[in-house]
Amino acid sequence: MSATVDGQRLDLFAAGVVYLDIIFTGLPALPAPGTEVWTLGMGSSPGGIANLAVAASRLGVRTGLSSPISSDAYGDFCWQILSGEENVDLTASRRFDDWHSPVTVSLAYERDRSMITHGHPAPATVDGLVGDLPAARSAYVSLGLEPMPWVRRAHAAGTLVFADASWDATGSWSTEALSVLDHCHAFLPNAVEAMRYTHTDTPDAALRALAERVPVAVVTCGPAGALALDAGTGEAASVPGVPVEALDPTGAGDVFGAGFIAGTLAGWPLADRLAFANLVAALSVQHFGGSLSAPGWGDIGDWWRATKDRAARDHQDSTHAEVARRYAFLDHTIPTGEIHTVRRATATIAKLSDL
Repeated sequence: MSATVDGQRLDLFAAGVVYLDIIFTGLPALPAPGTEVWTLGMGSSPGGIANLAVAASRLGVRTGLSSPISSDAYGDFCWQILSGEENVDLTASRRFDDWHSPVTVSLAYERDRSMITHGHPAPATVDGLVGDLPAARSAYVSLGLEPMPWVRRAHAAGTLVFADASWDATGSWSTEALSVLDHCHAFLPNAVEAMRYTHTDTPDAALRALAERVPVAVVTCGPAGALALDAGTGEAASVPGVPVEALDPTGAGDVFGAGFIAGTLAGWPLADRLAFANLVAALSVQHFGGSLSAPGWGDIGDWWRATKDRAARDHQDSTHAEVARRYAFLDHTIPTGEIHTVRRATATIAKLSDL
């Protein structure tokens, strides 16, 4: 594997397709055929693999991204946000003419979301975009049936490869897609994906089945939290979610993945990694948009101070005290010095955002 263009090793190399996400929130109801629904909440941001790349970068993880990106106006917007505002290294990405940016419209409704996506086949794969892969401590990929030789090369070079599951629109949930796990360190599907791939009936059963295929298996359960099992050490963890008022869950799984990777690179215990991933995912659903909702250390610090204050004030409610105990590790993991809450972009495809 080669070094990046500036000679510095990446913490994370992410590969996939960047989408333009357009998110509508605060919907009173989903539109019925022949009707129109108005809503006051709307946002736009780079989506797809950009959700994870931005979330990781905001946590101080030096992140590089390999993606085909169109030269159309949507691609210009995504490139500007990623490289100009979010410090994501796009050395391994490339612009393409005569290819329409893929677009996803997300409708956030009743604490969940439905999505509509338009796109054409990507003009290049990761193996076609880069020759020697950037030197990186970790890498991230979504499962698919297409061959991914770069994953094998990354694994052979000592990179910790993390994988998640893409939704299988065919409904086959073929175990052939899991063959890439032979070269992965961790697999982080949600509960529905995990159960369908393993043909099991519970998240816990799915977790145990996946742990037979990958060193670290993680199953996310939305607001209920997450489960994990380290097959090598036998360490297991189950951590509840962080209760928040959810606005938009778009990209929450990607933000969870970024948090888990950050904790892994920092060498934290499995339960702390799960708790941290739960936290950053929970903070993200309080804002609209996948990538632009991801929290930075300032947001995490604000939440932690407020949580400790509530635990100290309210002795009648043990919930606050339990949360404060669970997240006590933040006292020695939140960076010291001046950190800021993330500023978020306007809800438009602006030429220049206020991010």
